[in-house]
Amino acid sequence: MYRAITRQIVVTVEPNYLPERSSAENRQFFWSYTVVITNSGDETVKLRTRHWVITDASGRTQEVRGEGVVGEQPVLAPGERFEYTSGVPLPTASGFMAGRYQMESESGEKFEIDVPAFSLDSPEGKRTLN
Repeated sequence: MYRAITRQIVVTVEPNYLPERSSAENRQFFWSYTVVITNSGDETVKLRTRHWVITDASGRTQEVRGEGVVGEQPVLAPGERFEYTSGVPLPTASGFMAGRYQMESESGEKFEIDVPAFSLDSPEGKRTLN
């Protein structure tokens, strides 16, 4: 589990390799990831946009930007949480993702919060220990 806290908003991510949707022979590797966003602050906030940077084991990066997450722009009152699961394919057996969400407070202030960088590892990936 990976975790980041920005302005009392906690974002945790748990990645999961999906061997049934992956094929090492075809260089297709797939992960799901579950994100939980918890508002530990004292103001209601709305998630407006997302920005992901996805890097594979060869160092290739792609950026994904868009409105909301999984088709929603959740509003979180103090103490509320929002959970969703999404997925990402890579042409390599490992990689990582990091991102940011743009939030908006009730007063209309826009600010960004961090999504923790998280590792995408599959059993096919070679690991080197130092």
